Amino acid sequence: MLLYRVRRLLASLFIKASASTVIFAVAGYVASCYLLLSAVGESDLTAPGNFIYWLVVTASTVGYGDLSPVTPAGKLVVVAWVIPLGLSLFAMVITQVGFAVSEFAQRGKRGLRMTDHKNHTVIIGWNGTRTLRLIELLRSKTNGAAAEIVLCVEADIENPMPGKIDFVRVESFSHIEGMQRAGLADAARIIIDNPLDDVTLTTALFCDKLSPRSHKTAYFQDENVGELLRAHCPNIECIPSVAVELLAKSSLDPGSARLHRQLLDSTYGMTQYSVEYRGEQPLPIAALFDRFKRDLSATLIAVRRPDQVKIDVNPALTARVGKGDMLYYIAAQRLDEKQCFDIKTQAEEGVGQCLPD
Repeated sequence: MLLYRVRRLLASLFIKASASTVIFAVAGYVASCYLLLSAVGESDLTAPGNFIYWLVVTASTVGYGDLSPVTPAGKLVVVAWVIPLGLSLFAMVITQVGFAVSEFAQRGKRGLRMTDHKNHTVIIGWNGTRTLRLIELLRSKTNGAAAEIVLCVEADIENPMPGKIDFVRVESFSHIEGMQRAGLADAARIIIDNPLDDVTLTTALFCDKLSPRSHKTAYFQDENVGELLRAHCPNIECIPSVAVELLAKSSLDPGSARLHRQLLDSTYGMTQYSVEYRGEQPLPIAALFDRFKRDLSATLIAVRRPDQVKIDVNPALTARVGKGDMLYYIAAQRLDEKQCFDIKTQAEEGVGQCLPD
């Protein structure tokens, strides 16, 4: 009965104890066992190669039996001190380790852990099923090697997709210490999608300062707010709501809504992608169009020049593509940059075929 109460008292103390206290207690237990066994003449047990091994086996109740006390006093020390206290300490150490592992997992689930990703995608804001759909599209296999995704929210929720994305919960989207846990400075892409436009605006301004090199997109229900952001941060891509435009287009051209949805859905069928031309030599649109259609089963639909706001949809075949131009195309999956612009080699092959033997 007394031993049971002692163990309960030790359990209560060690559950609330800090890691340093547990380490100190274990060290004191090991030292006391060594001194007591040495005092009663158990030289085999206290030998340098045997003591720690025997103590762990005994305290964990494994008890191989290859080493054991031989003197009456040594047996008394083991029965009265080594085993009772060892069992309690062993259980408490396992409990503390379990608590630490559980706390680490729970911190990640609750969004309180620091992430360490680089060139990842950060989604700021929570819109329920809309955000889950956004994550599904970003993780689509047709997009190629998908980057790690970190969801950053203010809402009092837990990670909605544990094991698939990382999760950070903050008090405010403009709180530096909290937002740094999402790794904004090292992010390749930041997507800002909040139900409130004013929160989206302030968050976008904050992200532009904290992560100037990342590609940032922000969704606005009011296009005027998006224009205000674009005036201060022209590098942020503002996405306005196109519900009214799509409603008018669908009424005049039936099926337009379904067409636009499929072009944006990377999980099914042909969809729209983009690729930047980084070469020094300008390339003709006609050769690129032929390359995309004949060799890659894709369709080149538009070009965006780095110095122009509007996109050149259905560009003329006589036009040319220069360094920094962004090409938009429709394909079953994202194409490799080298595949898209490898037309010089193809031209050389055509010349080789025309040469006489």
